Amino acid sequence: MSTFTFATVPRIIAGPGSISRISELSTLLGPRVLVVSDDGVVKAGLVQPALDGLVEAGSETSIFAGVVADPPEATIHAAVAQANGFGATGVLGIGGGSSLDVAKLVALLARSGEALENIYGVGKVTGERLPLVLVPTTAGTGSEVTPISIVTTGADQKKGVVSPVLLPDAALLDARLTIGLPPAVTAATGIDAMVHAIEAFTSVSPNNNPVSRALAKEALRLLGANIATAVGNGTDLAARQAMLLGAMLAGQAFANSPVAAVHALAYPIGGRYHVPHGLSNSLVLPHVLRFNAMACGDAYTELAPYLFPHLDSADQAGRLSGFIEGLTLMPERLNLPVRLREVGIPRNALPLLAESAMEQTRLLVNNPRTVSLADAERIYEDAW
Repeated sequence: MSTFTFATVPRIIAGPGSISRISELSTLLGPRVLVVSDDGVVKAGLVQPALDGLVEAGSETSIFAGVVADPPEATIHAAVAQANGFGATGVLGIGGGSSLDVAKLVALLARSGEALENIYGVGKVTGERLPLVLVPTTAGTGSEVTPISIVTTGADQKKGVVSPVLLPDAALLDARLTIGLPPAVTAATGIDAMVHAIEAFTSVSPNNNPVSRALAKEALRLLGANIATAVGNGTDLAARQAMLLGAMLAGQAFANSPVAAVHALAYPIGGRYHVPHGLSNSLVLPHVLRFNAMACGDAYTELAPYLFPHLDSADQAGRLSGFIEGLTLMPERLNLPVRLREVGIPRNALPLLAESAMEQTRLLVNNPRTVSLADAERIYEDAW
C-alpha cells in the first residue's frame, strides 16, 4: 500500500436553495464579511441572498465585485486593500473559479501580510488566513474544494499558489445559483470538471491515491449522465445539482492527485488569448488523450464506462477508442468550438504556446507520459 495524504474542506452544505443557510456560517465569518465576486454575478442577483442572510445574522458586508477572468495580480491587491480598509473578519467568495481563487488569496494575504510574489509555487505559504467560505456559481473548476489559486502575472503568464492553507472552512453548493449559466459556459465548465477527474485518476503524482481515484469515477458518472441535460435545459435543477456535485468531487480528486498536461497546455491559451479556462481544456483534451494513451490506456479503459455507460460491454480496445472518440465528439455535440483557429489563435503562434506550456513544470511532472517541446507543439498542431 502506498502512503498518501488526503485533505479537503471540513464542511460542505449542498442542495438547491442551500444559500439560505449562509447564516449558519455567520459566526465563523465574524461580524465584518468581505464578499468577493464579479460584476456579472452581482448584477444577476446571485450575491443578494447571501448578503440578506448575513445581514439578518447581524454581520456587516462589503462587496468587492472587481474580479475578472484570469485575474491579474492587480485585482488581488485591490481586493486585499478593500478587505484591510473594511477590517474584514472573514471572506465569502461567490462566483466562478476566478472569484473563488481571488477570495482564497484575499483571505490569506489580508491576514498574513505575505507578499503575493513570494508565495507562487507549492508550499510557499507560511502565514494564516481569515475564515473563508466559497460558493460556486459554475459547475467546473472545483475551486471551492482545492488548495490552489491561479493568478495571471505580467502580460499573460499564469502562476499558481498551492497550499493547504487555501482550503476553505466551508463550501456551499446551490444549483439555483447556476440556473442562469449560458449553455456554452455550462458545457465548457462541465468538460473542465471531467478533465480534472481524468487527470487526477491518471496522475503520476506520488500522492495519487485510492480516495481521489474513487472520487474521480463518481465525478465522471455524475457529469457524463447530466451534462447534456444541463446544457439543453438549464432550468433542470436535478441536473444542475448533479453537475455541481460532480465538479466538486473532481475538485477533491485533483486537489490531492494533481492535474497534468491538459492543464499545462490550456494555460497559455487562456493567458495569451483570453479563452475561458474550461474551453481551453476542452480544445486540447482529445489530443492529449491520444498522446497519453500508450502510457495510461488501461486507466482510460477503466474510466470509460463511468463517463459512457454503453462502453461497459465493450472489450479493452473498444473502451479505449470509445473513450477518446466520445470526448472528441462531446464538445461539438455541445456546440463548443473544437479547433484553436476557431477561437482566434493563428497557426504561427503555436511554437510560442508550446514554449509557454513547457514552463508549467508543476503540472507536466504529473503527466503519465513525458511531454517534450516538440510534443507540445505537435499537440497544438493537432488541435489547430
